[in-house]
Amino acid sequence: MGVPPYLQVRDLRVRFETEDGVVRAVDGVSFAVERGRTLGIVGESGSGKSVTSLAILGLHNARRTTISGEILVAGRDVVGLPEEEVRRLRGRDMAMVFQDPLSALHPYYTVGRQIAEAYRIHHPKAGRREARQRAVDMLGRVGIPQPAKRADQYPHEFSGGMRQRAMIAMALVNDPELLIADEPTTALDVTVQAQILDLLEDLQAEFNSAIILITHDLGVVSQVADEVLVMYGGRAVEHGSAAQVLRRPQHPYTWGLLSSVPSLHGDADADLIPITGSPPSLINLPSGCAFHPRCRYADRNGDRSRTEVPELRPASEPGHLVACHLPAQERARIYTEEIAHVGVAR
Repeated sequence: MGVPPYLQVRDLRVRFETEDGVVRAVDGVSFAVERGRTLGIVGESGSGKSVTSLAILGLHNARRTTISGEILVAGRDVVGLPEEEVRRLRGRDMAMVFQDPLSALHPYYTVGRQIAEAYRIHHPKAGRREARQRAVDMLGRVGIPQPAKRADQYPHEFSGGMRQRAMIAMALVNDPELLIADEPTTALDVTVQAQILDLLEDLQAEFNSAIILITHDLGVVSQVADEVLVMYGGRAVEHGSAAQVLRRPQHPYTWGLLSSVPSLHGDADADLIPITGSPPSLINLPSGCAFHPRCRYADRNGDRSRTEVPELRPASEPGHLVACHLPAQERARIYTEEIAHVGVAR
């Protein structure tokens, strides 16, 4: 038998109690990530991407949140573990790079002190000098010039790209096996974005870590992801290798995501095709397929889209899963005749 994936998520469900009702933020999502591999999770805001990552790290408020299913980290289920045990795993076995480093980093403390503190939490016998040197080494490893000088500066003295590098240094200071990067290139210019993505790839090669990359930017996913999970309305609607999902997409929502961004390989004169409508309320999800109010093909399957929730099923290739009521032949015909010419295939 082969080595099991470092992270295995099985039938994860996350509910929030609010005054307006129960928010079904994540509804039966399953996936796995092996060491040395990158999973890209994509979808619009409110699809459940970040909620999934916070559940893995145990960062939800236990009093207001109900979590069920399994989250196996190195074979150990963290769902239901006491907070103290999850805290010991967080930072040492798994870590996160947050979307906005300026708000994630404390403005009152120097960057080096914050990284050193993250190290000392999991190495209580380490002295201040050792922890500071570790922080300086990590800043240098993520490409920050003059790391010893920069370690004594505050977050506001760093540029956006440098703050993101500092967040990555903090996340990796304890050599975690799992790194979750939540929109790590948001608000960065294209050059800095490419540098951050290259850095994540280099560090993954060095540490052989499993990476979950959460983003709405399909260009980012195409550069670094080995597998792609597409989420909508708290559910997984498509899952497969990056080549399968980005070059041979099977779900109408994935078609919409890809058709709404420009492609270097498509017709330069073709119009982009946005997805009509808005994402659904997670308090009051549509019946059946949550995407059906926005789907141009919902009337082609005998009204099943409105009455029956589709399950993830094998598509035309091994390892490619899709949750859609359209028959495989119909999806293939629609994609060939109506979608591919827009330049969806990457």
